[in-house]
Formats: sequence, structure tokens, C-alpha cells
Amino acid sequence: MTLDPLAWIDEVAEARSRPNLQRSIVTHGAATPGWIERDGRRLVDFCSNDYLGLAGDPRVIAAGVDAARLYGWGAGASPLVSGWRGVHQALAEELAAFEGTEAVAVFPSGYAANLGTIASLVGSGDAVYGDRLNHSCLVQGARLSGASLRVFPHRDHGRLADLLERDRGRFRRTLIATDGVFSMDGYLAPIPELVAIAERFGAMLLVDEAHGTGVFGPEGRGASEALGVAGRVPIRVGTLSKAIGSVGGFVAGSRRLVDHLNNHAPTLVYSTAMPPAAAGAAREALRIIREEPWRRERVQGLGRRLREGLRGIGLPVLESEGPIVPVILGEVDRTMDAAARLLASGMLVAAIRPPTVPRGTARLRISLAASHDERQVDRLIEALKAECPGI
Repeated sequence: MTLDPLAWIDEVAEARSRPNLQRSIVTHGAATPGWIERDGRRLVDFCSNDYLGLAGDPRVIAAGVDAARLYGWGAGASPLVSGWRGVHQALAEELAAFEGTEAVAVFPSGYAANLGTIASLVGSGDAVYGDRLNHSCLVQGARLSGASLRVFPHRDHGRLADLLERDRGRFRRTLIATDGVFSMDGYLAPIPELVAIAERFGAMLLVDEAHGTGVFGPEGRGASEALGVAGRVPIRVGTLSKAIGSVGGFVAGSRRLVDHLNNHAPTLVYSTAMPPAAAGAAREALRIIREEPWRRERVQGLGRRLREGLRGIGLPVLESEGPIVPVILGEVDRTMDAAARLLASGMLVAAIRPPTVPRGTARLRISLAASHDERQVDRLIEALKAECPGI
């Protein structure tokens, strides 16, 4: 009798299904800014990270199509093997100008950007200090690097300073890594305090601006800019797949940092470059972000409106900022039921469960976009009040 070497997967799946933690990929249909089709129904999309409504903008789509026609769809190989297209070079230069840095390294995804950057900056004999609620890519980057991982309580910069003081002189190099905007809570990291601590201890500081780029700051450079310290953060990571509405990731910083990443970040060195169409679309989205600041002003205003409305009907809402509005319900079944009720009312809202968030903190993660309007937000508030009694 032949043993099934994958039989253990069934046991894991069974254990996952009992507490309602089994997840699956749902197929959606056509999408337009703020809307998405599912099973023949048109739903208000409160689930996407397309914060500025640019993923479906006709100008962004046309720019991607034009780049594909000129350069082909695939990039063909790693940029270090075959080079990259003119549209990639233009994107890197425009991102550097947007971020106000000397240079930018471009990665296939934001996850790859964090993973490869951390792995290229630290290794055995070094240490990474990370916020307890950091995104998976920051945690996995530290593990991939072989460095010691030190975790400090969420946004507790005082505890971070204590850990660094305790470890002073123990490691060759030290990296502090944090989300700029925490994706499940909407909180901003205490970046000014982290900057001061990094400078005090001679540590490198990496801020992942995945959910901040395009949304926060006077020019849309993210939480670091919003808090007035972007120029003092030496390693700023961003993604092109959220507010910029395309796909890919980047790291903004000094020329020597980018040269180092181009030669040592494994997820850049050993990955095919992003499709030229994605680069073309991202360039157009950047132009729109620069010329249409009303988009981030609008989504910030909608966030304030939603928070005030939810508090007005007695729902628990975190003191967060921007387009991410979590409603923590605690229990998984309760959260799944609330999301199902909203879906029946024509609104798609994400039900977030462990392991994405800690146990006991299951939540509805409402994600707003500049393509939404006040009526849709008010309708969501009324639906939560009417369709989710008792929460």
C-alpha cells in the first residue's frame, strides 16, 4: 500500500474548518471604480485597497495598453540579466522624484520589496526589531535573512528603546522595521519617535508605506511625510498595487542603497522584472496623484464621515486614520455573519480572521476609496445598524 505523503494536509484543513477559519478564493466579475460584480450582482466594493480609485481609471488603463503595445507584455528576464525597458527606467526616475530621494529600486511586488530588502541588509549576527503587528512580509524578511528577530509591543517605542539599550553592542548591524500604516487597524506608526531612536542607536530604519503611498502626506508620500520625517527615514518601501492601482513594489532611498539592492536583494536579482504594462500604468497613476490631490482629500474625508457615523450608532471603531476603518467584533462567527448580512445588502466588506489578525480580534475591515461617495458611506452605516443588530 502506498502512503500518501500529503495526507497531513487533510488534518490541518479539518482543524482549520472547525473554528470557521477555512478560507477560499472567490471569483468576481467586472470591476469599475468603487464597484465589483459577483454572481451577477453589482456590489459596492468596500474591500479593495484601490484607495484613490485609479485601478480602473481609463487613463491608467490606456497607459498600460500603450506600454504593452510598445514593449510587449512580459519583461522576459531579470533586469540584471536582460536589462529593462525604457518604461521601467522612466518609472524608477519618476518614483524617485515623487519620493524626493536619489534613486528607487523596483521589485515585482511590494511583498518582494520588503522580503528582499531586509534579506540584503542583515544576516547572521545582526538583529531586526519589528512591531508586533508588522505585515507578514517584514516578519518573513527577517526570518529569511537569518538575523535575530526582536518583537516589541504594538507602537511601543519606549519598549523598543529599552530592547536596543539591552542589546547594545551584541549585534553587528541593527534594523528597525515597521509598517507606516498598519493595514488591519488603520493606525499610523510613531515614526518620528522611531526616527529618533534609530538615530540614537545607529540603527537602520525601514518604513513600509504600502498603505500610505498616495494617501497620506501633503504630496502623498505616505505616513512618514504626513508626520514630517520622510527625509530622515533612510529606507522607504512602497507598493504600486494599492493607491497607485497597478502592480509591483519599490524602495526609495540613497543611490548607494539602491545600488546595493540591485546587486544583493534576492527577490530582485532572481525575479523577472514587472510587466512593462504595469510600469506604464503606474507612471500614469503617479501623474494623476500629483495633479489631482482631491482624491486623497476625498478619501480622508470619507474616512472621517464613516468613523463618526459608526460611533453614532454605538459600534466599536478604532481611533485610526485614513481609508481603513476596522470594526472589531471579536468572535469569528459573529464577524462572518455580519459580512454575510452586508453582502446580502449589496456591499462587499472583508471579514478578517486569524491568523491575519490576533485571536479574539476578528473584524470587519472597511476599505474606502475616492471613487465612493457620501451616500454609499451613509448607506453602509445604516446597513450595519439594521442588518447587524446587537453588535
